[in-house]
Amino acid sequence: MPPAPVNSNDGQPVDGWLARFGRVLLPPRCQVCGQPGAQGRDLCAACIDALPWNHACCERCGLPTPECVPACGRCLRKPPPLERVCAAFRYEFPVNQLLPRFKFHQDLAAGRELAEAMRGMLAADLAHSVSRPQALIPVPLHPTRLRQRGYNQAMELARPLARAFDIPLIPEALRRIRDTAPQSDLGALARARNPRGAFVVGGDELPAHVALVDDVMTTGATLHACAKVLRRAGVQRVEAWVVARVPAR
Repeated sequence: MPPAPVNSNDGQPVDGWLARFGRVLLPPRCQVCGQPGAQGRDLCAACIDALPWNHACCERCGLPTPECVPACGRCLRKPPPLERVCAAFRYEFPVNQLLPRFKFHQDLAAGRELAEAMRGMLAADLAHSVSRPQALIPVPLHPTRLRQRGYNQAMELARPLARAFDIPLIPEALRRIRDTAPQSDLGALARARNPRGAFVVGGDELPAHVALVDDVMTTGATLHACAKVLRRAGVQRVEAWVVARVPAR
């Protein structure tokens, strides 16, 4: 059976009481500059002020724009398989320092800070949303990459968000069956081709409305490949929740 409908809460903090108690004993330090953290966070006041929130963007693809629009020119010309993208930040300082540390260097504290920032933005977004996702699906890593890295950064973001919003998490909804080259090593054309045929549905029955969770969206090739597979499996609405969106060059 599909996951049960979620409640309409506006999001609890992504960390538990033990982590909060630990920050009382060991006051947080800024993950970017090393100064004392502010507001109980792993960022100082200056770095919090510098966060590049992605408030003005295309609602369909998350691309930063001069003002918020339902769909940018590119999405109007060729509608993407994602109904909408919620990207908390533009991929700029200090997010462009925190995300690589979380993704490649096992800095889970940076990941917790980014997940908390996503929670705050998503809470406001969901409060005005007509429908909420019935499940969260982390973009999977290939088993070889997962063994090398030791964790899936998309899962580390999705797990606390699912808990915060009381939305079912379906970790095995998608499987990555081809070990593709890292997208960060490729140009735009190669990025578009790289994830084709890399994903399959895991086999469980899926709800009508899901949100994919990932760390960063550049061209959208990986998320689009996932969305197409889910749509072919009968999912009617696929959106994406990501930490950051890379601005157009």
